[in-house]
Amino acid sequence: MDLLQKNRRLGEILREMDEVIVAFSAGIDSTFVLARALEELGDKVLAVTAASETFPQRELNEAVELAQKLGARHEVIRIVEMENPDFVANRPDRCYHCKAGLYSRLTGMAREWGIRWVLDGANMDDLGDYRPGRQAAKEYGIRSVLQEANLYKDELRQLAREMGLPNWDKPSFACLSSRIPYGSLITLEKVEQLDRGEEALRQLGFRQIRIRHHDQIARIEVPREEFVRVLEMADRITEVLKEQGFTYVTLDLQGYRSGSMNETLRKAL
Repeated sequence: MDLLQKNRRLGEILREMDEVIVAFSAGIDSTFVLARALEELGDKVLAVTAASETFPQRELNEAVELAQKLGARHEVIRIVEMENPDFVANRPDRCYHCKAGLYSRLTGMAREWGIRWVLDGANMDDLGDYRPGRQAAKEYGIRSVLQEANLYKDELRQLAREMGLPNWDKPSFACLSSRIPYGSLITLEKVEQLDRGEEALRQLGFRQIRIRHHDQIARIEVPREEFVRVLEMADRITEVLKEQGFTYVTLDLQGYRSGSMNETLRKAL
C-alpha cells in the first residue's frame, strides 16, 4: 500500500466513526490525526489536551494556539498525576497508570458528549518499543487510527508537510517523567528541574534534546551530529545545568534515542 492509499484509508476510517474526540498534545502525531479528522468530519471533532505537572506550559500553550489555528473545538482538562502513587513510584509500568488515568477521563467525556470514539496519535513506529500505555489504550477502547492505516512517523510527517501543518518537523516530545530512571521516585522538584534544564538548552539552539535525570548527574542526549556544538558550548551548558541543581553534566555518546530509559529493561530480559 503506497502513501496515497494509506492516507485514503485513514480518511475512510475517520468517516466511518462519524464523531470523535482526539487526544491532542500538539505533537506531530496527534496534530496530524486532528487535522485529518477535521478534514473528514468538520465540527464533529473535539480536541482535548490534558494539562499536568509533567506537561510543560509551553507545550500546553502551543496546543491551545495550534487548535485555534486549525479551527478545532478544543477543551483543556487537568490531570493530577502526582496524586497517583502508582505513577510516583515510577515502576516500569508507570506509563500504563498515566495513560489509564487520561483515558478514563477522555472516555468519560465521550460518554457525556455522546461521542463513541476517542483517538490517540500512536503510529506504526510505536509498536517497536516497550510502551505499557498501549495496554491502557486497549482496555479503554482507544482507537489508534494511524496504526489502523499502517502509517509510520516519516510518512505522516511527509503528509503533514504537504498539508501545510506548521509543526510537521517538530521534534518528538515525551512527558518529563520519562527522563527519570525506573525505580527513582518522580517528584515535582525533579520534573521542574528537567523542564528548566531542557528549556535552557533550547534557548541555546538545541531542538532535539533530552536530559536524563540521574540524581546529581544530568545525562544529555542530542543527535550525534550535534556533538561538536555541544563540546564547543560545553562551559555554557555546564553552567546552565549546574544552575538548575545538577552537580555533574555528561554527554551520552550514543546520542539521542527515544525511550533510552527502557534499555535497562531490555538488558534485564
